[in-house]
Amino acid sequence: MRLSLLCRYACLLAVLLPGLAQAAGALLLVGGGLKDDNAAIYQRLVQLAGGSGQARIGVITAASIPESQDPDAGTASAANSRANGEYYANLLRSYGAADAQWIPIDLDHIANNSNPQVIAQINGMTGFFFGGGDQSRLVQTLQNVSRGDTPALAAIRNRHAAGAVLSGTSAGTAIMVAGPMVSGGESYEALRYGPYTTPSGDDLSYDPSGGFGFFTHGLLDTHFSERGRQGRIVRLADYTGVPFAFGVDENTGLLVKDNPSLGQVEMEVIGTGGVFVFDLRNAELGGGSNWALYDVLASYLTNGDLYRPQSGQFVIANSKTSLRNREQYSSAMSTTGDIFSSPNNSGANGRKKPREFVLVSTDLFNSRSTSTLGRTYELNPRYRVDLIKSTQFDSHGYKGTVGGQTLISYLRLLMDVRPN
Repeated sequence: MRLSLLCRYACLLAVLLPGLAQAAGALLLVGGGLKDDNAAIYQRLVQLAGGSGQARIGVITAASIPESQDPDAGTASAANSRANGEYYANLLRSYGAADAQWIPIDLDHIANNSNPQVIAQINGMTGFFFGGGDQSRLVQTLQNVSRGDTPALAAIRNRHAAGAVLSGTSAGTAIMVAGPMVSGGESYEALRYGPYTTPSGDDLSYDPSGGFGFFTHGLLDTHFSERGRQGRIVRLADYTGVPFAFGVDENTGLLVKDNPSLGQVEMEVIGTGGVFVFDLRNAELGGGSNWALYDVLASYLTNGDLYRPQSGQFVIANSKTSLRNREQYSSAMSTTGDIFSSPNNSGANGRKKPREFVLVSTDLFNSRSTSTLGRTYELNPRYRVDLIKSTQFDSHGYKGTVGGQTLISYLRLLMDVRPN
C-alpha cells in the first residue's frame, strides 16, 4: 500500500476513534425507494422505538422540496415537506406506532429549529425517521452556519444517546455519516474526473464536513446497486483516504446497533436488496495518467447477514449455504458493457441495466469461473472492472431462500478498476 494512504488512514482513524462507541440508540439506514409494504423495515423501526402501541416517532422531511419552491403546493403533492411528513406519520401508525408526528422543520419553517414547542415535541419521541430528498437541505435546516447543532438537532442527538432509534431513507440515510458525505454524481464521471466539493451535473460531488455524525464506520451511499454507484463510492473512498465504504440498495435497510453480548457494534441487512461493504486497506493506485485502483475487496450482504465492523467479522444467515462445489453454471455470464448501470444507457423505465454489478458479481459466485469482467458504457476512456475470486482473501459465495426470495451473498471479492 502507498505510504500516503497509510498516513491518511491513520489520521482518519485518529479523528473517528473517539466516536466509535455506538450510542445507546440504533440506526436503521434505508437506501431509498422504501415501499409502503416493506413490513420488515417498518415493523423493526417501530420495535426499536419501543414496540407496537408504545413507539412515538418524529418524522423529519426537511430534505423534501419546500412549499415555496413546489408548484403543487397547497395540493396533496408528495414532493412537499408537510405532505411527506403526514404521509410517513400515517404509515408508521398503520405499522403499530402509538403516535407518529411530523416535526415542522424545513426551509419554509427554518426558525422552528430553535422553537421551544418544537424542541418539546422532539423530546417526547422515542424514534425519528428522516425522509428523502436533498441532504443539503437537512444541513441548512438542522445545523448552524458553522456546522454545529441547532437546538433541534441537539435535542435529537440527546434523545438518540438516551436510546431513541434514528432511521432514514435516501438523503435521510446519507446525512447520518460522520466522514465525508457524498452528495451527487455518476460512477463513470467519478472514475474519469475525480470528486468535487461543488455539485455539477453528473460529476462526483461530496461535502468534506460530512453529515450529522451518527454513522462512524466509513463512507455511506444510497440507491446503490440500482444506480450503479460502486464506482463513485470507491473513487471517493480512495480520494478521501477512508478505508471502508458502505452502499445500501433500495428498499433495503442497514441496522446498526450494539450487541452487548459481544461488546461491539453489529450491522444487520434487512429487506429485498443488499448492502455492499468495500475494504480499501490493501488497495493500490495505478501508475498511469488515468485513475486506476487495484485490490479493493467487495462484500455483498443480503437479508439476515451480519457484519461486525470492529472485529471485521461477517456472519452469513443460517438460511444460506456455501456455493463452493455447488455452482449452477460452468462459466460466468458474457462480459457486460454497462457494469455501472449508466443513465446514458436508458430503457423504457430509466436505466436499461439496473443492478448490473450485482447481477455480474453474484453470477460469478454461482459459476465455476474464477474471474469475470465488465466495462463502462461510456468511452474515452472506457473503464474495465475485473472481479476475481481470490484464494488469498478467501472469496466465498452463499445462496439461500429468505421469505420466498432467492438471495446470493458473497465475501471478499477482489475488484480492480482501470482504463481499457
